[in-house]
Amino acid sequence: MPKNTFSHLKSVVALSGGVGGARFCHGLSGALAPEQLTVVVNTADDFEHWGLWICPDLDTVMYTLSGKSHPQQGWGLADETFAAMGMMKQLGGESWFQLGDQDLATHLYRTEKLKKGESLSEVTRRLNQALGTTCTIMPMCDAPRQTRIVTQEGQNLDFQEWFVGQQAKPAVKEISFEGERNPSPQVIKALQGADLIIITPSNPYVSVDPILSLHGVREILEGKVVIGISPIVGGRAIKGPLGAMIPALRGEPASAKAVMEHYGSLLNGYVVETGDENLLDGVPIFPTKTVMGDFLDRTRFATEVLHFGSELR
Repeated sequence: MPKNTFSHLKSVVALSGGVGGARFCHGLSGALAPEQLTVVVNTADDFEHWGLWICPDLDTVMYTLSGKSHPQQGWGLADETFAAMGMMKQLGGESWFQLGDQDLATHLYRTEKLKKGESLSEVTRRLNQALGTTCTIMPMCDAPRQTRIVTQEGQNLDFQEWFVGQQAKPAVKEISFEGERNPSPQVIKALQGADLIIITPSNPYVSVDPILSLHGVREILEGKVVIGISPIVGGRAIKGPLGAMIPALRGEPASAKAVMEHYGSLLNGYVVETGDENLLDGVPIFPTKTVMGDFLDRTRFATEVLHFGSELR
């Protein structure tokens, strides 16, 4: 697909979490010129581990768009080794969160630069330049903002403790966000200048809501053309805990409709897996194959979504 096909879209902004959002953004990078695409990434799952500042969603997006991600699992790096992890286990240190040897370099670099006073936005820009990504990838904010999970049993957990440490097994009762509420100036500028905003197929509660909860973001989106993509296919989540979170939080089965209703009036259009369009109304619906394969298939999907968005403008 020639990248001048969407020359009328000067700026497309994607709101993304981890694996699903990253794969879709990878497709967008194949359909758009680098200067047309900005990816705003959730940072509410960032945390400190081994004295290092870890940004799981940012790293997943960076590694995926640079072509360096693990092709099967979607997170981490291809051809990764875990010698440091093995030594940490032998020493009796914390080993519940997997950090590969190459991945460690990213966290060491980021932590060093942050301690020297650079913003997370600036450090992310440097990392992307070094990794060879060409579009703009930016964190949703520069200061820490954390997702907290309250379980049905009454536990109040940091997101990574729940998601990785307890493998997302405790049923969720409530989700909240703590810390910074101001998006970075770069995020505000990108959203204000966007011709089209796409909410990628990421978890709406723990990947997209942290972005939407920032001051001024919803107000900007209400004046833009916004497309949502369902991360639920045939009543199931392709990846992650969303399939169990929807019944726990909404009291209804997981469905594309539940996600659409969660975003509500923000959406001007909605993309779902073919067959999931039944019983959906209120905004234009585009059914297609949403389960993504390789880069060519991701680009195919992104191209279809961009055509859909162009028709809504």
